[in-house]
Amino acid sequence: MATTKKSAIIEKKTEGPKAKLGKYFYAVGRRKTAVAQVRLYSEKENKGAGHSMNRRALEEYFPAVSHATPIFPLTVTGLGEEFQVSATVQGGGVQAQAEAVRLGVARALLKHDESLRATLRANGLLTRDARSVERKKPGLKKARRAPQWAKR
Repeated sequence: MATTKKSAIIEKKTEGPKAKLGKYFYAVGRRKTAVAQVRLYSEKENKGAGHSMNRRALEEYFPAVSHATPIFPLTVTGLGEEFQVSATVQGGGVQAQAEAVRLGVARALLKHDESLRATLRANGLLTRDARSVERKKPGLKKARRAPQWAKR
């Protein structure tokens, strides 16, 4: 009985309106503590599905961020109509997640076509922004802020 239940769950995941089938290009993007697992699907195989982040529409998931930020690599390379982005994003804030998706999309495009490297590099889309929050040190109030010193 357990195997029947398990197979039913798998069937539900692969069926339905949000299921995407076919070949895809996979890449991971990171920014601060945000991690995005990105898949680029061919638009021909998934007509009209649109871009999705954590199983929600792009505009719904990133309402405050410029909607062009996560899919900017597609716009720069002129492949916006050719691919559909599906991403799973965890950690970080909204802006960090958007930038993690952007890096993931750029890396996935490289797997599709290596000749896009010059265009993506010129727009700064292949550089991983390694800035993150510095850890707090013992004896300090914050990462670098020391307690106020008094001579007497």
